[in-house]
Amino acid sequence: MKVSELLKKDTVTISAEMFPPKQGALLDKYKDIAVQMASLRPAYLSCTYGATGGTSDYTVDIADTINQAGIPAIAHLTCASSTREKVHEVITQLQERKIENILALRGDIPEHADFPLPNQFHHASELIAEIKSRGDFCIGGACYPEGHPESRNQNEDLDFLKEKVDAGCDYLTTQMFFDNHIYYNFMYKALKKGIDVPVVAGIMPVTNASQIKRIVSLSGNLVPAKFLTIVDRFGDHPEAMKQAGIAYATEQIIDLIANGVNHVHIYAMNKPEIVEAIMNNLSYIYVRE
Repeated sequence: MKVSELLKKDTVTISAEMFPPKQGALLDKYKDIAVQMASLRPAYLSCTYGATGGTSDYTVDIADTINQAGIPAIAHLTCASSTREKVHEVITQLQERKIENILALRGDIPEHADFPLPNQFHHASELIAEIKSRGDFCIGGACYPEGHPESRNQNEDLDFLKEKVDAGCDYLTTQMFFDNHIYYNFMYKALKKGIDVPVVAGIMPVTNASQIKRIVSLSGNLVPAKFLTIVDRFGDHPEAMKQAGIAYATEQIIDLIANGVNHVHIYAMNKPEIVEAIMNNLSYIYVRE
């Protein structure tokens, strides 16, 4: 099933994301994680693409495993580290496996790499247009409520986002955020730009103190004082921090849904138990099919 069809429904959807192994020897283990995730009955599951393209084959395999488990799968596809020929090869593999959903991303530019080369796509919007021309896929894109780190300002970032939508993007999923007002303000500005596709709210349950330090260093996310207080109080107690992180993410999701945001995506970090705990907290809010 296409994710765009799920997002048209006036019902709550909770989805989750996992990532592929770096080594093929671990593929079976990661497929088991995919099956565990699928058994929780999320609305759909997505699998990321290796930052340097090296795990792309495993992305297709894991997405296929998710589909076979009866849950719609999204396969990520990036272009910064891939030639056009490689992108076409992956699209063909997805078609052969009957995977209908692709999250199209530029991706991180590899260190010490010349980008773009003549046989590479420059931007996610170009990749989206290419996917659209090569098959009947549902195409998702990424958006950044706090602005993309490479953009000069949020207005410029929204202009680039509009290009993605105009190229054929069916829906968007946000980068993680820890203050829901950031999402609400972003949506207001996006709608003023004419960006009217569904925007899924991306939530990252932070279950250990080192996670938050890494998140801030990589993405520069604003972390509310309320959450920093939780980290300060429970960061040295792993089980307490895990419980508090799940509670904080649950509170974010409940607030979003109460304010009419029906579609939430959990950055699960390959931890089915975290997704299960959140879903159990939402047992009367999100009814699993």
